[in-house]
Amino acid sequence: MLWCSVLKFTLCNMKEKDTDGFFSFSSEKKSRVVPPVLVLFSLCAISFYMGGLFCSTKDQQLLDLELHGTDIKGDGCQSQIKVAEFKECNLTYQDLTPCMDPGRWRKYDKHRMAFRERHCPPLSERMECLIPPPEGYRIPVRWPRSRDECWYRNVPYDWINSEKANQRWMQKKGEKFIFPGGGTMFPNGVGEYLDQMEKLIPGMKDGSVRTALDTGCGVASWGGALLDRGILTMSLAPRDNHEAQVQFALERGIPAILGVIATQRLPFPAAAFDIAHCSRCLIPWTDHGGVNLLEVDRVLRPGGFWVLSGPPVNYQVHWKGWESTEEKQRADLEKIQDLLHRMCYKRYAMKGDIAVWQKPIDDTCYNERSEETEPPICDDSIDPDAAWYVPMRPCIAKLTASFSRIGVGQTPKWPERLNDAPERSNMFSGGSAGAFRQDARLWGNILRQYKALLPDLGSSKIRNVMDMNTKYGGFASALINDPVWVMNVVSSYAVNSLGTVYDRGLIGTINDWCEPFSTYPRTYDLLHVEGLFNAESHRCEMKIVLLEMDRILRPEGYVILRDASYFVHNAQSLGKSMRWKCEKHDVEMPLTENEQLLICQKTFWRSSQEL
Repeated sequence: MLWCSVLKFTLCNMKEKDTDGFFSFSSEKKSRVVPPVLVLFSLCAISFYMGGLFCSTKDQQLLDLELHGTDIKGDGCQSQIKVAEFKECNLTYQDLTPCMDPGRWRKYDKHRMAFRERHCPPLSERMECLIPPPEGYRIPVRWPRSRDECWYRNVPYDWINSEKANQRWMQKKGEKFIFPGGGTMFPNGVGEYLDQMEKLIPGMKDGSVRTALDTGCGVASWGGALLDRGILTMSLAPRDNHEAQVQFALERGIPAILGVIATQRLPFPAAAFDIAHCSRCLIPWTDHGGVNLLEVDRVLRPGGFWVLSGPPVNYQVHWKGWESTEEKQRADLEKIQDLLHRMCYKRYAMKGDIAVWQKPIDDTCYNERSEETEPPICDDSIDPDAAWYVPMRPCIAKLTASFSRIGVGQTPKWPERLNDAPERSNMFSGGSAGAFRQDARLWGNILRQYKALLPDLGSSKIRNVMDMNTKYGGFASALINDPVWVMNVVSSYAVNSLGTVYDRGLIGTINDWCEPFSTYPRTYDLLHVEGLFNAESHRCEMKIVLLEMDRILRPEGYVILRDASYFVHNAQSLGKSMRWKCEKHDVEMPLTENEQLLICQKTFWRSSQEL
């Protein structure tokens, strides 16, 4: 910009020295004057170009904001950004799950339930509006009462209540749904069912079993009851005719995620869960080469347990009620037992309605199988941890490395395993046992600042928490004594450290934050995001991620965002456009250079269509 001033000054002097004007110079004068002028013009142009390049290449977020009516003011690159408020979505989108939208199912293959898997809309079809709460929505019942009751208007669906009334999944009483702890295979209550299961699997009582997977979870009563027994469950169910199963689970304050065992691997690492459970989940376990059961095997730890109740277990007593024949149910059980035998599982226990099999603790049985045995061992080129849009295959996915402390009974018991550096902490780029221990100490100190700035953290007002960009699960570990559970998310574009998170006795999933998360709107009380935008802002617009955060955040829920000051500044502006109340803070213990902290609260607003 200085060169422009120099040029202006030079031209003025030229004018004063020659009354005939610039273009009346003689040929001799032109030969002396024109080249310096051209040089000055060139330098001025380069100056403007370089200045614009510096401001624009920092990030393309400013341009993104302009598309929303951004008013950019100020000098240089320190722009004061004002963003026009995002519009409300139509009230009919109150329960929008963009990647599992029933309105789009007809476009996809019905074979093997593939249409119920993730099918995210392209960017051109993504909605850029704020999801409204349903009419009559209220702040959810606080934990722990929420496990037993929720407001009817928050999840206003009666299908399960009417269709499963005799099984006591839930009951509508006045303005609330009540959850008495019933289920298809535990009509006398989930407590009695778990008592029976613990007699069959003693490891459920001594800390050997900590992480669980419940496939076809219903309203997650099994996972909810296990919380009192020190077992943390990932409850899994698709969006289907059992309306809002996962939404009910999360409304109750129980960990859950939308998902289905169909054609794609579940978004979990290999050897994640100590126990997997199916209670009348009606998954065809032996079809298609046993690929569904092989996927459960992939995510189950060595020495882990697979529990099945419902068809065809105890068919001699129940087959008439299953609208089947005794012969068919007997044949189905024999197929399951044969498949498990070929997978080297052993029958651990079977009593009444519950059957338990145990996965082998080592490779001895696999090595003794003949080469012709089906299903085969997966080829070495197939990474057992790869789990983001990876097709399931009808083969046994063994761990690629040998571990001595990863199996059930080998891993330290809960809660010791939380702070014990897992073997897998050394198995990914940048990971080590030393870095693991340093991370644990660091997050303990960081949490103290968070609680000083956000007193609701640690109270009953915050129950469902998500750490959107974790590595070792340090934030979740620091919160272990608070009345919360944490969904630890590892980016599909980051190093896959999620196995370490599970080794600690925590739970989580993989996700690409340029796509919507597999959950319903209004399902989390607190979203924590550290360093995500600095690492991945080149992949998609910041507003896309923040709008998704707004979708899954409950009214009056919180966001804790720490990142480079540039992204914090933009997040604050975008947050205002989404009706968040945000405050910046200095970071007491910065994790990266030029880091700032932003704490926001989503306001409770009602749809204008409701008024």
